Amino acid sequence: MSETFSVIHSDSSCKARLGVLNTAHGAVETPIFMPVGTNATVKAMTPENLEAVKAQIILANTYHLYLRPGHRLVEQMGGLHRFMNWDKPILTDSGGFQVFSLGELRKISEEGVRFQSHLDGSYHMLTPELATHIQEALGADVIMCFDECPPATADYQYVSRSLDLTTRWAARCKDAHTRAGQQLFGIIQGGMHFDLRARSVNDICAIGF
Repeated sequence: MSETFSVIHSDSSCKARLGVLNTAHGAVETPIFMPVGTNATVKAMTPENLEAVKAQIILANTYHLYLRPGHRLVEQMGGLHRFMNWDKPILTDSGGFQVFSLGELRKISEEGVRFQSHLDGSYHMLTPELATHIQEALGADVIMCFDECPPATADYQYVSRSLDLTTRWAARCKDAHTRAGQQLFGIIQGGMHFDLRARSVNDICAIGF
């Protein structure tokens, strides 16, 4: 099984392209609308409903599943695919945006993000390594590197520092990732600054994603 992304058609006049992403649970045609199943379920939709609308891949959330019901419980039940009764591809995000959205309930450091649960107020430390291991336990086909999401209002210097932190975290995620048949994607940051986004592309690609 090829775990690659292939471009099958492109249009240079408008920079559009069609592609196929091959995963352990099937192919995903891109561009694609990906239904959001934050807590391992798409709200108001059954798996049969999703099949009927021809959904190809579902998004689940590392942060929320870590807090409830817990990634180890999902793993014991056979991973997200069995837990959700979904036999097609699944992508999990790293939880980076969710901890960012906690505002004053979180503190960012080189190690990771210390945050207070929105559920019960308990404290947790989410690191690049833990975010990777959680996603390995969940068993998604595509997982994302843990990154810092800078505020839209952040100044250039902050976004630049944040980008470098995201790059260092990405390298740690790659070192921590061990699950075969699961694709780890790097994340591009840089805010609204074209030069920083270009730098992020170069830095993330240099890690070897």
